Amino acid sequence: MEVKIGVQHAPREIVLESGLSAEEVESAVAEALTGKTQLLSLTDDKGRKVLVPADRVAYVEIGEPSTRRVGFGAL
Repeated sequence: MEVKIGVQHAPREIVLESGLSAEEVESAVAEALTGKTQLLSLTDDKGRKVLVPADRVAYVEIGEPSTRRVGFGAL
C-alpha cells in the first residue's frame, strides 16, 4: 500500500510502501489526529519506522495496494 504524508512547513511529502491495509493506516492516522497519540507512526515494507508529529500532518493519501510488475512491456 502506497502512503503519502504531507507535512506542514516541509517542501516534500513522505512516501512509503506499507504492508498495512488501508483501514489500518486510516485508524493510525485517526488516532494521531484525535490526540490519542502525539506521533503518527507507520512502518514501511523494509522495516523502517516513520514518525511524524500529529500536529504537523497536513494530509495523508492512501493509495491502492501495490503489485509488482515483471517485464518490460506496459499492459
